[in-house]
Amino acid sequence: MRIIPAELRGGSALAEDYIQGTGRARDLYEYDVLHADAYAQRAKRLDETEHLRLNRKDVVACLRIYNEQYNAHEAVYASLDRLEQPDALVVAGGQQSGLFTGPMLVVYKAATIIKAAREAEERLERPVIPVFWIAGEDHDWDEVNHTYVMANDPQAVKIKLNKQPERRSSVSAIKVDAAEWKQAMADIEQSLPDSEHKADILRMIEHGFDDSYGLSESFAKLLGLLFGAYGLVLLDSADPSLRKLEASVFRRLVQHNDELEQAYRATAARIVDYGYHLQADVHEGGANLFYIHEEERLLLFKQNGLFTDRRGQVAFTVEELLEETDRHPERFSNNVLTRPLMQDSLFPVLASVLGLGEIAYWAITRDAFGVLEMQMPLLLPRMSFTLVEPGVEKHMLKYELSFGEVRDGLEERKKQWIVTHDQLGMQEQFAGAKEAFVRIYEPLIQQSGLIEKGLLRLGETNREKILEQISYLEAKVQEALFRQNESALRQWDRIEWSLFPFGQPQERVYTIYHFLNRYGLGLIDMIMDVPTDLAGTHRVIYV
Repeated sequence: MRIIPAELRGGSALAEDYIQGTGRARDLYEYDVLHADAYAQRAKRLDETEHLRLNRKDVVACLRIYNEQYNAHEAVYASLDRLEQPDALVVAGGQQSGLFTGPMLVVYKAATIIKAAREAEERLERPVIPVFWIAGEDHDWDEVNHTYVMANDPQAVKIKLNKQPERRSSVSAIKVDAAEWKQAMADIEQSLPDSEHKADILRMIEHGFDDSYGLSESFAKLLGLLFGAYGLVLLDSADPSLRKLEASVFRRLVQHNDELEQAYRATAARIVDYGYHLQADVHEGGANLFYIHEEERLLLFKQNGLFTDRRGQVAFTVEELLEETDRHPERFSNNVLTRPLMQDSLFPVLASVLGLGEIAYWAITRDAFGVLEMQMPLLLPRMSFTLVEPGVEKHMLKYELSFGEVRDGLEERKKQWIVTHDQLGMQEQFAGAKEAFVRIYEPLIQQSGLIEKGLLRLGETNREKILEQISYLEAKVQEALFRQNESALRQWDRIEWSLFPFGQPQERVYTIYHFLNRYGLGLIDMIMDVPTDLAGTHRVIYV
């Protein structure tokens, strides 16, 4: 296994500046992740503010019930025992629940959480527990109901749950029936090529689907099978038992809602003033809370002294909403700006593991933490990888292609390669023919214009039509050359579809089960053995 750093483009400038300690990003976050004492400073702050969080034993008791059901591993039970200790801290991170655990970046985030917790424990010499926050309260079904595996075409094969919810319900509340699970199982079995590991991988997936109410339960089971042995604790943000514990936090979010809104808006304005782009919307009058009404997740706004949704389906005074938080906490749900506050109210969060986009939008929440007498935790970028299989590496070496060239797109390189295999030099001949035609024909056009002015325009139009016809034949010849080299060009396609399907980084598209089918569960151990890099460096792993 070789590991080589490589650049991925399109990241957040704010997140990059935060990680590297450059620009004005430092002013937008609580801790300097590069500072040698940052971990100790954060731990000291957490020790001083234990009283601000929910009762530790109550939270652990809730997590025990959840993990016994979906993530029953001795290492997880040990993590929960340690979390009960008064000096235990947490490294947290999370993601929406997705089909087959969603894209590979989810696996990389889970691995980062575990490894970061281990390193923090060694540094601080006190328990640090890895916790994965399943964002089951989110309602973007179309974002999580599918995944991709790579076929032999080569193409990316989409596997999707066809169920269409009637309402904008939380993903954890959407029931997937047995027929849907069975079809998804059949689809991935057909899409994965035969291998020595396929039977074991399919049994694992089937276990994740068996008796699962919906995506969140399946996601938890599969993530537990991959990382439970490493002591990764799971929670579902939509867990009704957890919601009961959170009632007092929702009450505070309502009581301080105006102050929180002012903090979000002021910080958002500062981010823009510093020259960065906002990664999350900050709405005027936004309560940054959802209310579940008749199974539909409604975003609340403040209007005319009431908390209401855009369509006016619900409306509460402050007193009525506070009463709802006490009586029905399960009807409340966080958005991206209040979820960090809820996380810190549940756990002594030493650090939160995030993607670059998440690091950027978390900046909006810094002053909001202060409203609730808390501080933003350390933010650590998740590890980022591209896996290059031996066959793909062989093709890259054959055509002398670097990772950066594949990242930037191979269309022009393919055309150049075709030219080198054009034994008749057709491209040069067509270029010469066009040049010769224009050289001979241009004087005729000019002389025709001297006879009658209108003939000049007619001649120019005629010239362009003839050039178009020559180009048309040239394109047909190009297509024929592509057909002659079809086998080689399929290898080029294989490279692109493996590393950058749909022009996107591999980790954002494919499910990890595509690679587990090839290399077995030992691939997870291999990822866990990769040296930790908390500087946001993308790395190419030649497996």
